[in-house]
Amino acid sequence: MTVSIGRRELLAVLGGAAAAWPLAARAQQPGMPVIGLLETRSPDMISDRLRRFRQGLKDTGYVEGENVTIVYDWAESFDRLSALAAELIRRPVAVIVTPTTPAALAAKAATTTIPIVFATGYDPVASGLVASLARPGGNLTGVNFFNNELAGKQLELLRELVPGATHVSALINPSNVRNASAALADLETAARARGMQIQVLNASTSREIDDAFATLLRQRPDVLFVSGDGLFTSRRVQLVLLATLHKVPATFANREFAEIGGLMSYGANVPDAWHQVGVYVGRILKGTKPADLPVVQASKFELVINAQAAKILGLTIPPTLLARADEVIE
Repeated sequence: MTVSIGRRELLAVLGGAAAAWPLAARAQQPGMPVIGLLETRSPDMISDRLRRFRQGLKDTGYVEGENVTIVYDWAESFDRLSALAAELIRRPVAVIVTPTTPAALAAKAATTTIPIVFATGYDPVASGLVASLARPGGNLTGVNFFNNELAGKQLELLRELVPGATHVSALINPSNVRNASAALADLETAARARGMQIQVLNASTSREIDDAFATLLRQRPDVLFVSGDGLFTSRRVQLVLLATLHKVPATFANREFAEIGGLMSYGANVPDAWHQVGVYVGRILKGTKPADLPVVQASKFELVINAQAAKILGLTIPPTLLARADEVIE
């Protein structure tokens, strides 16, 4: 027997079939990948770096909210990193971004399968993040901007600006053990070579930074060295104001300090490193394995001098130093 179905009936049958598609089949449609970002600083403290990270993603075809989701975990202290890394893995996420060495180590301890892209100022081979720079191996790769291996150069430049300096206070974050030890070792070597004495000031919180400057006020050093550290970058306004208030010439690890009134900075352009992290995350989302992406090393280091800060401190910037500066902020 032949059954005749009219056009209206056919559309009804097809519509009913579509509505009856199993949920499992629909779930197989490509979803939006999720990136987990594990940080120890608040978003308002690193807004420019986040903007550059998103631009790196965009350069590889990913726009937050359109075809990729970013989950932000703000640890606020190193103690919470391991727990937050475990939470990201349970979500799960496609890639974990770790802009500090402690965050990268916490993520590495939590997973050997989910790709991790880091940004670090410390040697990633020495810290155990990767096997080698050219062939990272495993599930990690990223960017090394050397901020904590340039302490000697920073001191050399500051000594050129303050020629008679013999007593230097060094502000270190002891809770960031690897970074602190690397910076201090480099600084001590440079200080000995120049006949300078170092007094170490420890600070792991905003209040301890205030306490360190109270100690500094009693010691009256000739110059201040502030190590490259995520906490100090997030508290850069506090640090620059205190250094200006106490009239102590200070050197910092990146230009973000000099841009807001810090006397001098020397180091890699860290926002550029975040851009590269975004590019690497995009490439991994497209299928490239972290093991096939060599660790990018900063090759250009910037000397930025704030001329107004020098004037406030009564310092004359030597012409030779002005000529070497990548930027002089008037």
